[in-house]
Amino acid sequence: MSPGPTTEESASPNIAQERYGFPKQGKYSLSYWLQGVQRDPLLNYRSTPEFPSSVDIVVIGSGMTGTLVAKHCIETWPEKSVVVLEAREFCSGATGRNAGHCKPDQWRGFTDYEKTFGTEQALKILENEQQTWSALVKYVQENNIDCDLWVGDTLDVPVTPEVADATKKNFERFKAVGGKVDHIKVTHDPPIAAEISRIRDALACYAWPASTLYPWKLTAHIMRENLEKGVNLQTRTKVTSVIGSPKYPEKWVVKSERGDIECSHVVHATNAYSSALEPSLRGLISPSPHMCDRIVPPVTFVGSASLENSYGVLLPDGGLFSINPRSTAEGSVLFGGSNPGQREFEQWLQEHPERCIDDGMLGFESVTKAVQTFAESQIVGWNAKFIDHSWSGIIALSADGVPFVGQLPGLSGQWVCAGHHGHGMARIFTAAPGLVKLMSGSSWAETKLPEVFQLTRSRISRLTKLFKKEERIEVHPRL
Repeated sequence: MSPGPTTEESASPNIAQERYGFPKQGKYSLSYWLQGVQRDPLLNYRSTPEFPSSVDIVVIGSGMTGTLVAKHCIETWPEKSVVVLEAREFCSGATGRNAGHCKPDQWRGFTDYEKTFGTEQALKILENEQQTWSALVKYVQENNIDCDLWVGDTLDVPVTPEVADATKKNFERFKAVGGKVDHIKVTHDPPIAAEISRIRDALACYAWPASTLYPWKLTAHIMRENLEKGVNLQTRTKVTSVIGSPKYPEKWVVKSERGDIECSHVVHATNAYSSALEPSLRGLISPSPHMCDRIVPPVTFVGSASLENSYGVLLPDGGLFSINPRSTAEGSVLFGGSNPGQREFEQWLQEHPERCIDDGMLGFESVTKAVQTFAESQIVGWNAKFIDHSWSGIIALSADGVPFVGQLPGLSGQWVCAGHHGHGMARIFTAAPGLVKLMSGSSWAETKLPEVFQLTRSRISRLTKLFKKEERIEVHPRL
């Protein structure tokens, strides 16, 4: 087995051995995105030096989910006070650590979703991803946001006969039940697929419109508009618990290391860390570290010879190389996903469960080696032999593969939008405003979200029973 990952700081041996916890304090890895904004004053921003003692709405978490929830709250109720609490730097969690994709799943997850939720809901889940991507692109373009948005064809490329066959069957099943495929360009001719994708062992190629972007910069733009409208942002403020108000039965007290805030509504927007604050979500939303690597392309891959598409290279057992060639002049290539080295990493995590919330890891040998081996052997003409930078981020695995959106059962006024299963950029832009509609009293139908996203007592009960019986649904991160 590979040695443990390189870290910024060793984990404390006193951390409880459960697979949940609060964001890592102290030193943590700097993602490619966070490296580029280290002088931005928003990172450690506090709207007011004093800590508010009472507000209408507390949003916990300042990533894309929390920032969008705050946006829609202040637009829905301009008269209400909204505070966003962030345990560390602004947007320093998953949104600031991902591989930079907004890639709507068109059919890849269909078979798994259909098996778990039925045909109708499976179609709705994938339709929602398309709607989310369209909403994000429209918002960026209409507001002229500087976040390196690229719109073009993303490619899904199976590279083994078994995966190619399964992918084709999945696609045909999706098409047969009414899935929209007219916009997807497909070739099952290996030489043509290899030519299109520049992947040596490509056996097929599926292409459709998607995007890459600088997620931190998009989130920062939205937060700055929130601040202008009166939202109060308090970074470096770790929430430790949420309890009922001793004075007012209908209110909550959000306790933090800097003081307590009394409020009417609490929104849990901490994704992988949600189960640390809310015990009912333990086992249903689980933190899972993943690595991202940045490679400087070889001189043979610059200018007009650069990689032009984003990729999902499909591997056996749900494995995936997620590839994001930066569309900027800097032109580096980001590798994420659940590559063949992830399995060894996960075995190591079984022995060190306290590290499941540790995004201070700077790399893991088997993951990095898998990226190097793939780039050198599979990308035609590639001869780079080094990785420039690695970092870690924490994915929020959902027990059934879809988010939890809604009010916590039995806890009126506490709301959740979390558990995006490694696919938040293709879900949050519709899930967050959907949650705010529920907060305003709208019906679930008015959110236009798939019914299976709804946080209900029956869903929690069903998944908790599966978890206790160790019969959890097998769902791979979407990435």
